[in-house]
Amino acid sequence: MTQQINIRNPRTGKTDYTITPPTSEQLAEKSTHLRQAQINWQQQGLSHRIETLQQWKQAILSQKDRLKEALITDTGRLPISILEIDSFISSIDRWCRIAPDLLSEQSKNTTIPFIRLQSQLVPYPLVGVISPWNFPLLLSIIDTIPALLAGCAVIVKPSEIAPRFIQPLLETIASVPNLRDILTYIEGAGDTGANLIELVDLVCFTGSVATGKKVAEAAAKRFIPAFLELGGKDPAIVLESANIELATSSLLWGSVVNTGQSCLSIERIYVHESIFDNFVVKLTEKAQRVQLAYPRIESGEIGPIIAERQAAIIQEHLDDAVQKGAKVHCGGTVEELDGGFWCRPTVLTQVNHQMKVMAEETFGPIMPIMSFSNIEEAIYLANDSIYGLSGAVFAGEESEAIAIAQQINCGAISINDCALTALIYEGEKNSFKYSGMGGSRMGDAGIKRFMRKKALLVKTESIPDPWWFKIE
Repeated sequence: MTQQINIRNPRTGKTDYTITPPTSEQLAEKSTHLRQAQINWQQQGLSHRIETLQQWKQAILSQKDRLKEALITDTGRLPISILEIDSFISSIDRWCRIAPDLLSEQSKNTTIPFIRLQSQLVPYPLVGVISPWNFPLLLSIIDTIPALLAGCAVIVKPSEIAPRFIQPLLETIASVPNLRDILTYIEGAGDTGANLIELVDLVCFTGSVATGKKVAEAAAKRFIPAFLELGGKDPAIVLESANIELATSSLLWGSVVNTGQSCLSIERIYVHESIFDNFVVKLTEKAQRVQLAYPRIESGEIGPIIAERQAAIIQEHLDDAVQKGAKVHCGGTVEELDGGFWCRPTVLTQVNHQMKVMAEETFGPIMPIMSFSNIEEAIYLANDSIYGLSGAVFAGEESEAIAIAQQINCGAISINDCALTALIYEGEKNSFKYSGMGGSRMGDAGIKRFMRKKALLVKTESIPDPWWFKIE
């Protein structure tokens, strides 16, 4: 019998929930059932799949309050829990709207006059999605929705750290007859995720680099595609010409939103030496006005650190920086309040790349700032990382910022703003370095990566012998 897993409440630190992972036999049975149902799901066509997802949207709307309460307990935060559900609903509408054009099968002439090329898009039968704890609902569906519309069956394993939303979500799935046989969520930890990879035809993983490497290796052994969205150490460059008010406000938001628990968070800031002191003063003033969502969840903007092990990593990075000479302007420590772990927005200077806070993913509301004297130095510092997910450039002229952005080795650069890739779904991008691999989950590729393209080469004229092979 599978052992239950105890789940910690991020606001209280208490264990108040348990999950029961499926046995390997139960998981294999689920995957077999999904594979069988996928055949009909694919054959029913795209219009049927769109109609089914719209029915699911209505079921989600009817359970919105229950989902919200589960997410609030999972994460200890309020506004972003509401945002996750709203984004979920809008994502269904967006993919349903654009899928018909993206999945249309084309026919065209070739360079040989009597050969026509006809394409067929064939979905991977069973997709596995392994999602993280920082946006538990949203990151569990970001790959799931396009995969379903592509004609795949999907099995999702969210993080064991924030699993409470699974049960109310499963109830919405069960209420849609055409959906419940081709989509399911399972509870479990890393071993359940490892078992899942052994059963699917394609895997999508969002999480740490260390676990992502294991997923990639397991997928490679089975010769199946793996789409990995991994960690980041996103840099921001602030040029001498930048609007300091705009830059400090944007970078504060980009660094501390969701308590910095986002792979798209800005984790390194490089500011031109001529505006450095003024920048630090303004950013510190603004950071000090941001409050913890404590003692009540409505008390402020900064929620608790969701994962207990992440609180230890954040404190380790802060201690390492201070020991090596960093100066703390505000914040600077992880606080334990009524059992929960909290970290106020923290501004650091006198930092360097020998410090963990400038080299490793911190995943907290920490803003370490270095000065630079010329553009070449700023670009070098921004690229001096094993990560390459996203970043930002602030400058007075758009062309000046774009010229620098084009030299930064990462998948998406926001110009005079932060983390725009989380809002602009049309921006197709690929992760650089250890920040991931595989097709983009944004843009047209977001759905096309779940399809294999088949070429049908049709001879349109009756020619008795092969034109290229004549027998005398």
